[in-house]
Amino acid sequence: MDQTMPANELGRLEALNNYAIVDTLPEAGFDEIAELAAQICDCPAGLVSFVDASRQWIKAKFGPLPAELSECPREISVCRATVCIDDILYVPDLSEDQRFNTSPLVTTGLRLRFYCGVPLITQDGHALGSLCVIDFKPRELTFEQREALRRLSRQTMVHLELRRKLLERNEMLQDLKRARDRAVAEKDVSDRLLLNILPQSIAEELKTRDRVEPRFFDSATVIFIDFSGFTRLVETMEPASVIDQLDQHFTKFDDIMAAHRLEKLKTIGDAYLAVGGVPEFNRSHATDACLCALRIIDHLAKLNRQREKLHLPAWQVRIGINTGPVIAGVVGKHKFTYDIWGNTVNTAQRVEAAGVPGRVSIAESTWQHINKRFETEARGAVEVKHQGLVSMYYLNRIKPEFASDSAGTLPNDRFWKQDERVVGTPPASDRN
Repeated sequence: MDQTMPANELGRLEALNNYAIVDTLPEAGFDEIAELAAQICDCPAGLVSFVDASRQWIKAKFGPLPAELSECPREISVCRATVCIDDILYVPDLSEDQRFNTSPLVTTGLRLRFYCGVPLITQDGHALGSLCVIDFKPRELTFEQREALRRLSRQTMVHLELRRKLLERNEMLQDLKRARDRAVAEKDVSDRLLLNILPQSIAEELKTRDRVEPRFFDSATVIFIDFSGFTRLVETMEPASVIDQLDQHFTKFDDIMAAHRLEKLKTIGDAYLAVGGVPEFNRSHATDACLCALRIIDHLAKLNRQREKLHLPAWQVRIGINTGPVIAGVVGKHKFTYDIWGNTVNTAQRVEAAGVPGRVSIAESTWQHINKRFETEARGAVEVKHQGLVSMYYLNRIKPEFASDSAGTLPNDRFWKQDERVVGTPPASDRN
């Protein structure tokens, strides 16, 4: 056997790998080429095969060949010699040729006698394999038959190139799909992050117009929550514990606000700011804010009873609520913030600061909206910085006839039917 290898063997193997043809399933196009080659040369068998680093792998075969025949070791392959030349390899009698007469393919097994193969050469000059015809007895081919086999090998390469380009196209489409999927996933993450800091309608406006128009709301309710004695409390705690417990409290506040259609705006240290009736107007924002405040006080009261048993200090809040006009908009370019401005906001903070721990203070403007459904306690006029005297009330509970629990924090059906014009539709959390 001729033991030579192509001079460009490494490049040839790389080119073969690029065609991704070895070890693929049968394909009708290659099967038909093998059959046509045998018919043209009037031979019993035809093969389309490829030679990799260790074997001759048969892509298509025609004729009386064993069904299990799919490859043979490269060192005994006749096609191995074909990929070493740039022209047709024509051997009328293999048993008379010193290069092949000791091959097991000739002496035993198939007992081949005739071989004619044409290398399958790429445009870069790499011989990937061969199109060949074989016989089990010596044979002669006419010049026309050999030329026809040569032309058919070129058509085989055309077919192989089309297949490679189709694979490249499919891979490109897969890359595009993966890129699109990544873009969609990244957009989903971006949208979720945006919704974490902006109301949905505001986020949609920002994505659509790349800016948000400031809006004036003639009636909204602002709720301001601040932990009292926070500085003294944290002096006895580890920093990680402070952050963890604040996160738990604020997360609970978030849930309560969302259940009652209030929009959380921001936290400032241990303070929490939210608003009702913004950015989507509703007529029940004052009522919603009061329900949130009562649920927060109730939540902390239950928590503090457990902490007392463990001899832990209590978490107490002051809550201030005020109703009036506000301006709302988005500020910032790299870090967006949806915020509200106006005397209504400042008064809510002053009402909270003038309150006492564990109680909810409301301004008269809020009291006018909610007094029919809630028990309140007048505080009289309280001096508010930069605002003068502001009439305030303590919010105690829902009136018993409108409450579904003894603590007066959960409304019943009558609560929402009391004054439909003012209250509006109950939030989802209170419809059952």
